[in-house]
Amino acid sequence: MRQFKLFLIIFVSVVVLYSCSPADGNKTGHEYMPDMAHSIAYESNVYGNYYLNTWDSASVFLRKDLSGVRLPVKGTIPRGYAGYMNADASQFEEIHNTLRGGTHMNSIAVPVNSHVPYHYTDTEDERTRASQEIINNPFPITEKGLANGKALYDIQCGICHGEKGDGLGYLVSDANPNAKYPAAPANFLQDTFYNSTNGRYYHAIMYGKNVMGGYADKLNFEERWQVIHYIRSLQAKEKKLVYSASTNTFNPSYGVPEKQFKANLATRQTDIAPMPADSAKVQTPAPTESHSGGGSHDE
Repeated sequence: MRQFKLFLIIFVSVVVLYSCSPADGNKTGHEYMPDMAHSIAYESNVYGNYYLNTWDSASVFLRKDLSGVRLPVKGTIPRGYAGYMNADASQFEEIHNTLRGGTHMNSIAVPVNSHVPYHYTDTEDERTRASQEIINNPFPITEKGLANGKALYDIQCGICHGEKGDGLGYLVSDANPNAKYPAAPANFLQDTFYNSTNGRYYHAIMYGKNVMGGYADKLNFEERWQVIHYIRSLQAKEKKLVYSASTNTFNPSYGVPEKQFKANLATRQTDIAPMPADSAKVQTPAPTESHSGGGSHDE
């Protein structure tokens, strides 16, 4: 009986060891649930030096090169805020529903990222053109937007332009004993910045100015406009005026308060002719064109 148990233990051990044998030549070998640990197949954006993988020896492309992050195909436009370009906030809900398939049966619901095309290049002529053509802020002034704009401004801008927007941030202030800034940051409380259109600010955020670098990769489309709203609120405060979700006595062309925006939207909706009584039986066809388009209203 003892010999039988010993034989059984040896047999089971041999089977277990054989089941874990590696691949060799034409033999595939054995591995317990290999996909739980690694992939023998090629996976995009994933690269692991697994010794049983024969991709590199069997392909004209190196798996390491194909697995890394790559740039999009030239001319590719991510589906994001492109459809919002020539619209104001009163049209955002309709555009969003179209992109997300909320109101049209034939629409494809795709995640909306923060990308938006910007049709101005990094030159002084284009900076001037952006300042002349981009006037309105496409987002209304809201308490939430101003709060988010303040948080973003304090993190990204305040260290140079100052918490008050006076150009006396920590990098250039007397409170910093190591201050050696090569150029004075812009003072947003000067008349030239009071009278500047929103396009001047948006273009500077996109590309930077002088020693200031661009922040297009740090602030998304809506965040840029929230920061601009907050800068306007600092300017209004300095002038002892109001720039808030309920009132804008600073400059009506710089932003529409949420209260006024909702009133205008309600008026716009009541002006729309009522649909026929049997309209529920009529299926609205999907639009033949996307809402994306050229122009530069929102940048």
